[in-house]
Amino acid sequence: MSHHAADADISGRTDLDVVLRRFYTAAFADPRIGPFFTEIAGTDLDVHLPRTTDFWERALFRSADYRRNAFAPHAALQSAREMTAEDFGRWVQLWRATIDGLYRGPNAERAKAQGERIALTLHKRLAGADPELLRGAGTVGFVPLAALELRSMPS
Repeated sequence: MSHHAADADISGRTDLDVVLRRFYTAAFADPRIGPFFTEIAGTDLDVHLPRTTDFWERALFRSADYRRNAFAPHAALQSAREMTAEDFGRWVQLWRATIDGLYRGPNAERAKAQGERIALTLHKRLAGADPELLRGAGTVGFVPLAALELRSMPS
């Protein structure tokens, strides 16, 4: 386990590894979204983590080479069991809580913002919904998760 101070920012792949390990440990154990990983996807963390770390390293630092289609595995999941706004909302809640428990700073804030944007984008694409519809009744699952900021967030 790393011994960084809680007020340090995410500064590279090592920190992302810490975040993602803790996040997936929480997500796998979560009664709402855990089964998507453990039962449906049968996710092997040792296989999944390096790919996901590549994705986030590229998203935050533009350094890793991530050439996979991040949408495809989620589309496959969606066809096996529908992922709802509440499921994505829970993912966002765990993602934010994980980062807040470990890091502080501009990169940490950007990671939280990007996680929320990615969750909303995936949800919109998978639900096939008009983005405008998500501004209405369809956002119920996100509301308690402070994700309303998504709409006004600078991209």
